[in-house]
Amino acid sequence: MTIKQIYDLAIKVGIKNDPRGKERINKILNRKKEQYEKLSKDKKAEFDLETLINPYSDTRILVENKKPIKRILAGIDIGVSELLLAEKLKNIDLIISHHPLGKALAGLDEVMDLQAEVLSQYGIPINVAESLMKKRISEVARGISAINHNKTVDAANLLNLALMCVHTPTDNMVAMFLKERIEKENFEYVGDLMKFLKSIPEYQKAMEIKAGPKLFTGSENNRTGKIALTEITGGAEGSKDIYEKMATAGIGTIVGMHISEEHRKQAEKNHLNVVIAGHMSSDSLGMNLFLDQLEKNKIKVIPCSGLIRVKRIK
Repeated sequence: MTIKQIYDLAIKVGIKNDPRGKERINKILNRKKEQYEKLSKDKKAEFDLETLINPYSDTRILVENKKPIKRILAGIDIGVSELLLAEKLKNIDLIISHHPLGKALAGLDEVMDLQAEVLSQYGIPINVAESLMKKRISEVARGISAINHNKTVDAANLLNLALMCVHTPTDNMVAMFLKERIEKENFEYVGDLMKFLKSIPEYQKAMEIKAGPKLFTGSENNRTGKIALTEITGGAEGSKDIYEKMATAGIGTIVGMHISEEHRKQAEKNHLNVVIAGHMSSDSLGMNLFLDQLEKNKIKVIPCSGLIRVKRIK
């Protein structure tokens, strides 16, 4: 496979597992194209053309090469130290980061609209979800504007190392993986949900380093009520003001990767059970589902930087 083929595959599986559905994604891309056509010449020159075919601004090829990819170094976070590790290991054809870098990090806020549509699927009116998310998206955009986005990309260019990141597509994969299984099991108690999560290999391995699933609010003896996977995909943490709306919509339990203390307090205030599956372990689950497809194409994957590698292929 080439880097471009790996990138195209990432977009394909991201759309396949997107909670909004393929038809909705096509509508979003078509609307983006219509908006682009109406822009002035100057505005078109500034436009990110990749968004016309890729709905995930946090997933990009950052440093490209033309050679066939046979060995990949993959991690949750890739920095300059991981690039030097790739140099030391030798014969690494591509480095894949889960968390966005460079222009993909600068565009992280652009994928957060996904969260509003997921919330609407759980009974929160779309106008309410969009209003709350718009404020939060602005906060995230301002927060990342001061970051040295291109530090790692610059280093990769100097070292002549191919680099890409795959964020929302693999988050979509873990969200779909968990959603299908949780809905099938129809858990009644929070403890049963916790037991299920701990049976998943990535979370089992995370428990060995004290990073496994944890209950942040509520009790294992509580009824789950409606279980919502609203904190798994969609770029970054959503609005802290959404938990009251969740409770009103009949949601009893939230499953997420991570949660800030301010958000946790709001969830607790509104009597929600918050099950945090784990950040590195959840990201690993999504990445593994993607990396398995690369290994089917005879690509060797070397895990690093928090990636708990579990293979589901024989």
